[in-house]
Order: sequence, then C-alpha cells, then structure tokens
Amino acid sequence: MARGEATEQAATFRDVFAVGEFRALWAAQLLSVIGDQLARVALTVLVYDRTRSALLAAITFVASIVPTFIGGVTLAWLADRYPRRGVMIACDLVRCALVLIMAIPGMPLAGLVTLLFLVTLVGAPFTSARAAIYPDVLTGDRYVTGTAVTLTTYQFAQVLGFAAGGAVVGFFGTHLSLIVDAATFATSALIVRTRVRTRPAPAAGGRHKPSRLTGIIIGARLVLARPALRIPMFFGWLAAFYNAPEGVVTPLARDLHGGAAVVGVILATEALGETIGAIVIGRFVAPPTRLRVMGPLAVTGCGILALFFLQPDLPASLLILFASGLASGYQIAANAAFVTAAPREQRSQAFGLAQGGMSLGQGTLMILAGAAADHFSPAWVIAVCGTVGAVVALAIAVSWTRERRRPRSGHLQH
Repeated sequence: MARGEATEQAATFRDVFAVGEFRALWAAQLLSVIGDQLARVALTVLVYDRTRSALLAAITFVASIVPTFIGGVTLAWLADRYPRRGVMIACDLVRCALVLIMAIPGMPLAGLVTLLFLVTLVGAPFTSARAAIYPDVLTGDRYVTGTAVTLTTYQFAQVLGFAAGGAVVGFFGTHLSLIVDAATFATSALIVRTRVRTRPAPAAGGRHKPSRLTGIIIGARLVLARPALRIPMFFGWLAAFYNAPEGVVTPLARDLHGGAAVVGVILATEALGETIGAIVIGRFVAPPTRLRVMGPLAVTGCGILALFFLQPDLPASLLILFASGLASGYQIAANAAFVTAAPREQRSQAFGLAQGGMSLGQGTLMILAGAAADHFSPAWVIAVCGTVGAVVALAIAVSWTRERRRPRSGHLQH
C-alpha cells in the first residue's frame, strides 16, 4: 500500500476518536466486554472445579454466547422501535442487577448458568442499538473506520478480560469477579447516559409497522437473498470453528499442567492475535486488498488449528492459537462489507440476525467440542474443528471469488 493511503487511513482513525459520542460508545464497549470475559472465565472455572466435566464447563461458557442468537433474532426490533440510547441504558442496568444476584454466595450452579443466560440475552438489544447508532454518529468513511475500531476494541477487551479473569479467579475467587462485572455495566450505563445524545425512535413515525415475526422473516430474507450480505455473513460465522478452543479451554489447560491462570492465558492469546490481526487489516491494508485476502485468511485461521493433532506443549499451543487469531483479522473486512451493504432502515435487524447466527454456531460447536473432550484429547478436538472449518472456509472463499467476478455485482467488485 502506498504511503499516502496509510497516512489517509491513520488520519481517519484520529477523526473517529475526535467525535465525542463515538468515544463514549467506545469506552462503554471496552468496559462491558472486559467485565463479560472476566465473568465468563470465572464461571467456567467454577463449574469445572465443582463437576470435573468438560461438557458442563463448555455448556457454562456457551450460556454466555448462545442467547445472543435468541436475542438477536427476537429482540433486535427494540433498537428500531424505541430510542436506542434508552435501550442501551436499560440493558446495562438490567445486566448489572442480574450479575449482582449471581455474586450472592451459595448460588446453585443451575441458577448461575440461568442468570448468565439472561445476562447475555439482555445484551443482544444493547449490541443492536449500539451498532445502529454508529451510522448516526459517524458518516461516510468514518463509519467504516469506526466499525474497524469497534471490532479491534472488542478483541483487545477480550484479551484484557480473559487475562484479568484468570488472575482474579486464581487469586480472589469467583464472587469478586462477578462484582467487578456488575460495576462495568453500571459504569457503561452512566457513560451512555451522560455522553450520548438522545435521538427519537427510528420507527416512531410509521403507523403501519410489520409484526415482530414478519419483521424477522423480512430481515432473514433480505440477508439470505443478497450475496453482498450473505457471503460476508458466512465469513463471520466461521468464527465458530476457530473459536472452538474456548469450549475446551479448561480441560486443555489441565492437560497442559495449568490452572485458572493458564485458562486466562490461553483465552487471551488467541484474542491477542485477533486484536493485532484486526489492527493490521483495518489500518494498513487497502479496502480492495482486504476483500481479496478474506478467503485465504479464513482458511488459514481455521486450518492452522490442525497442528493440534501433534499434541503441542503450552508454548507451541499458544503460538498456534496466536497465529489463528492473527489470520481471523479478516473479520474486519467481512463486517465492513456487511454493514455497508445493509439498508439503513433495516440495519439493526440485519445485524441482529448475523450476530445471532454467529453466536448460535459458536455455542453449538462449543457444546459438541466439550462433549467430545469428555472422551477424547482436547487438542484432538481442536484439531478436528479447525480442519472442518478450513474445508467450509474454502467453499465460502470460492463462492466469494465467483461473486466478485460477476459483471453485475458492482457492489462486490473492486
């Protein structure tokens, strides 16, 4: 890429942070994600310590992911029907209260998992509302760059949250982790309340609104019928395969002779790779090149996990996970392609469906991986998931290449 292009993109990054509302949304996201990952590590370790079951530990981890599918499909309409700022504040306050209940000593495991499910469910309309606000806060190229910053922040917050989660659980226990998580939600609500401008509900003007079910069907038809939306969405869903290690992280750490701290390190390593990959792709790679390399990077991000067939030790395992995360930086391009192709008036619903499908895929694969890890080596399970993911990624990449070469697909050609 020419020096002029790099300078222009660097200036755009400075421009988005010059917008006060974007800084507020960014800070709220950073706090919430750190708290979420911290609590996720805490509960996964707690369940595995009590039950010694990789399957139950995976189910606990998935309970913080799968509800995003249900919420994204059934609750995304809230972000279009009510003022989005109010939706975000309400979701944060509800999640804060639920997490504080989770922190009560002696809470049964079933209660903890149920509450975690509800916390994640309530987070779905928050995420849809925040995603829908960005086009109002950032316009033109700032919007695409802001999306890249948002994804990068998410990965960076995962690194901090996972690392902090392992350390806090190891030294202070689960309950303090949950209290910290509740505090992040409260702080996020305060930031949104004081720093984000009030806007009317997008759907406030129309008297003839489609029913919720009809809206869901229309949104699904929109996403699945348009290659410009469908193929980037499929690229996003590949995260289920390269994130499979998260579902077996506790037994994997045990096999590598580690405890809670090693669980946090393993989770943070892949997230760190994803953070660096997102920064490189989003800031130093020109948009046409991003679209061209999505396929190869997606295949690499999944396929490199096949090296776990070799039963690597801890340093080698961390290196493999880091490389997988690095390649997954292609998600920046996939996300930008998706959100720019979605119609403005249906962006919340489209985003909710795409995000929900990704969460469902991740949750399903993690449960399967956890069940398999009760009978097979966690490293072997990771290797199988990566191999299957590489095959699926190759098929999607071929479809993407063909679609970009079609003469009438101007929105995909560069």
